[in-house]
Amino acid sequence: MIEVDNPYVCEDCPLARHERLHAPNSRQRAFLETFKHGEIQISKGELLFGQGDHAAHLFTLLEGILLRYRTLQDGRRQIVNVMFPGELIGLHGAFEEPLDHSVEALRPARLCVFQRSRFTELVSENPRLGYDVIWLAAKEGTSLEQHLVSLGQRNAKERVAYLAVWLMDRARATGLADRSNRLDFAITQTQISDMLGLSLVHTNRTIRALDQEGIVIWRAKEIDIPNFDRAAKFADYESSEMHGRPFI
Repeated sequence: MIEVDNPYVCEDCPLARHERLHAPNSRQRAFLETFKHGEIQISKGELLFGQGDHAAHLFTLLEGILLRYRTLQDGRRQIVNVMFPGELIGLHGAFEEPLDHSVEALRPARLCVFQRSRFTELVSENPRLGYDVIWLAAKEGTSLEQHLVSLGQRNAKERVAYLAVWLMDRARATGLADRSNRLDFAITQTQISDMLGLSLVHTNRTIRALDQEGIVIWRAKEIDIPNFDRAAKFADYESSEMHGRPFI
């Protein structure tokens, strides 16, 4: 973890250039400039924090992709979310209790840092920003509900297709992919199986079947969806990113 020497000024936040992300207004950005504690960078595979840690900070992901997961007592892990730029990280779990999850960089990441101890100040002085935080937490809950639906009701091909379409939709919303529907995304089959509750063998067979049918093509470092609408229909996916999301 490296502290960034020349952090962004909030008025020039790189997230503001994305059409499907809603930037704070100028007054809110002026407050956030005083609220901000700095920026950090973490490399691929590095932990932002680990399960059981007591976190002193909240983070907004500016660049990169992160994984959030829980580790079971026997060492197995369940990936519960993939986080893209604009996500607010560190709200999960009670503020005074150890974290019940870990966050790891899937791609090199840059994050804006806020002190948890000043969270009430953020809400009291800027109720609209407080509302945005609640909205972001609610969206996280919706994502987890969709994940549970995939685990409980979709077959293996539908699960893998849904994951690919959801990842592509989030990537397009944050400028990491465009309408070509190709995403530089080095996720392993083990990580896919960890997220979808499938065995590694079943995951491999499912990925090959989707590739042969031209629905989703998973390469070593790329996801390619030749026809996004077809894949979304196959996975019964409806985008919830059309109206954009706020960020702090």
